[in-house]
Amino acid sequence: MAINIARRKFIAALGGTAFAWPQAARAQQADRMRRVGGLAARHRLPTVYPFRRFVNDGGLISYGPDTTDPYRRVADYVDRILKGEKAANLPVQAPTKYELVVNRKTAKALGLTIPQSIIARADEVIE
Repeated sequence: MAINIARRKFIAALGGTAFAWPQAARAQQADRMRRVGGLAARHRLPTVYPFRRFVNDGGLISYGPDTTDPYRRVADYVDRILKGEKAANLPVQAPTKYELVVNRKTAKALGLTIPQSIIARADEVIE
């Protein structure tokens, strides 16, 4: 019952509408995501984000593409273009490396226990 009251307050604080982030959130949405994170923390609601930086800032969990991996793979494309291959003929690449990051400090503050199976699968656990 208390969680429903908190959710209603949270939704009201966002302007009266339910709010969810798509998997591919844009960088310019970072301020709004921080606002959502602050409201979620104030109302003690767990949050899941698409990028690890929000977990570093106090979010509960993130699961999304490793944002540094594409920069490493771009070297292959540069090499292929410099060797004469046409950029238009190169395939578009989707992320291949995803990471799960869990913030135990936030979980403790929310009174949550993260299952050991999630902790074991996490790429990083913030204590």
